Amino acid sequence: MTSATPPLRALWRHHRRYRPRFALAVLMTVLNTAADVAPELLLGVAIDIVVRGSDSFVGTVFGIEGRFEQLVVVAVVNALVWVVESLTDYAASVLWRGLAQAVQDELRTEAYTAVQAMDIGWHERTPSGQVLSVLSDDVNQLERFLDVGARTVLHTALTVVFVGIVFGATSWQVTVLAFLPVPVIAWGSIRFQRRLEPLYADVRSTAGEVAAVVAGNLGGVATIRAFTAEQRESARVARASREYRLANARAIRSSSAFVPLIRMAILAGFSATLLLGGWYTLQGRLEVGLFTVLVFMTQRLLWPLTDLGQTLDLYQRAMASTRRIFGLLELRPSAVEGSVALPSPPRGALELRGVRFGYDDGPDVLQGVDLVVPAGETHAVVGTTGAGKSSLLRLVLRFADPRAGSVLLDGRDVRELTWDSLRGAIGYVSQDAFLFHGTVRENIAYGRPDATDAQVEEAARAAEAHDFVAALPDGYATVVGERGQTLSGGQRQRLALARALLRDPALLVLDEATSAVDTETEAAIQRSLARVTATRTALVVAHRLSTVRDADRIWVLSAGRVAESGTHDELVARGGAYAGLWAVQTGEHAPSSP
Repeated sequence: MTSATPPLRALWRHHRRYRPRFALAVLMTVLNTAADVAPELLLGVAIDIVVRGSDSFVGTVFGIEGRFEQLVVVAVVNALVWVVESLTDYAASVLWRGLAQAVQDELRTEAYTAVQAMDIGWHERTPSGQVLSVLSDDVNQLERFLDVGARTVLHTALTVVFVGIVFGATSWQVTVLAFLPVPVIAWGSIRFQRRLEPLYADVRSTAGEVAAVVAGNLGGVATIRAFTAEQRESARVARASREYRLANARAIRSSSAFVPLIRMAILAGFSATLLLGGWYTLQGRLEVGLFTVLVFMTQRLLWPLTDLGQTLDLYQRAMASTRRIFGLLELRPSAVEGSVALPSPPRGALELRGVRFGYDDGPDVLQGVDLVVPAGETHAVVGTTGAGKSSLLRLVLRFADPRAGSVLLDGRDVRELTWDSLRGAIGYVSQDAFLFHGTVRENIAYGRPDATDAQVEEAARAAEAHDFVAALPDGYATVVGERGQTLSGGQRQRLALARALLRDPALLVLDEATSAVDTETEAAIQRSLARVTATRTALVVAHRLSTVRDADRIWVLSAGRVAESGTHDELVARGGAYAGLWAVQTGEHAPSSP
């Protein structure tokens, strides 16, 4: 939906396939409302029988003289009405609730899919708590309105119509007076709706802020405790929560003011029916039974309108939420999937040609980078912090596209490739090895869910992870916890490497994979890499130069450019940027490798 498209219209257009279900739900509500209004009519008929006897409506139409026999007819009809009312109420409830559940399920899934497809840069800029707020709370707000509010609005409108028909067939003077409050209520509804719209937009926005702060703090609880910032962060959450409470309070004050207005209008309408209808009855111009019907019908007409305040509240919350949901659905990633598949099997040859890249409107981070990694070789990219190493990997994985130049895999521009073809050929191990809440086996097999237990174990052995996994309480069935927090950093890295190896990628990409592990773990990972890179292409970004000294070629980045490249020995002997880095890390120049 665009900003000018009303949320309800956007929902109607977006969920075309639910229109038949919606129509059936409306039909059941129509029948239910008709059956709901009928008992008041039957009450009037019963009073008419008691007062007029054989001259009553039932006696005249059906030719039944006995009052009791006429009441039996009314009782039978009333029983049928109640059965219809009960059945249609059940059917309407199931249909409306089923519709609400189907819409919220579909919207949540679609919104998550849209978010998941967004560029990594978008996720880095957007607080995850705000996204979670839309996917959970906002979707639930819409579901509550479709479940309860929509049916209430329809039921109330239909009641007005049916009661109006009864009034119109009885006395137009009483009808005019009884219905005088309806325009007032309609005017009040429109006015309050417009007033509430920005207020509830603010409510949803502040709800997102609360979710963002809480989600961020839960993810950084260790840092908060390490810096004894518990009170400061509690105060920050309290401020965000207070803003949410105040936004809600402003909306509630305006929403609640609507109910007294409706009650005063109801009082006027009911009083008019009571006085004018009673006067007509005393003058013999209106039958007692019809007067009774009109009195009860007035209550039936006007009293449900007292719920409009709550329904309007639900509606405005839902519409504000719908705008936020469709805001996610309208997101479009800057990187669009290609349509070409790599020839099988892929070789993993990688090339960057004149690549320029930067973030948003900022300056270039990579400036004309040319880099070639032949198939089957291991190349490393090194450099100081900010040199552009991680940005280069973003382009290889196509988490972003270059401003100029191209990234080629097996001679094909990665922008032409399908996601499955591109990323299916790459095994990626990041510096911060992310593990999902689940078992060790599930995490290793994440990129290849159909892998056998033997294949999972083989990958773990290749990553030198099998021994520590076997020592866990439940082996490969051990649950590692959220983000793998029950494991050490080195263990997580080895599982991440096993996960990448299980896919048998043509190109293995390692981003500082050993920067946060101890010397023993680094040696184990190095042994693993030496074996697994012997038969595949590898691109290694490293801070510790000792981990890449045996690479076939080392590329040194400086200020977004390739400063120099060569083998470890060549670069040390050259005495350039790499030699300086090596001297800083080791305190001496490296001896030549034998």
